Amino acid sequence: MYLKKVDGPRAVRLPDGRVVTRADLPEPDTKRWVASRKALVVRAVLYGLISQNEALKTYGLSDEEFFEWVSAVRNHGDEGLKTTLLQKIKQS
Repeated sequence: MYLKKVDGPRAVRLPDGRVVTRADLPEPDTKRWVASRKALVVRAVLYGLISQNEALKTYGLSDEEFFEWVSAVRNHGDEGLKTTLLQKIKQS
């Protein structure tokens, strides 16, 4: 089996015990960003699986958009990334 050389770890363990690997990350051409995919990218960056720059470049995200995701996860958990909750928060 051939493993592609990558910078950084191939997998990280999250505080809840789950293991996340690069294979678990969304495809680079992802168009439909559901809350679970956003949360996975945020956790991959926060726990060192990929760098923030790599995430921004791979997924075509702006700094502002990524930091909104991070803020939503920190303040409201994965539920904070759902469009309906974001709309409610912005209306408040």
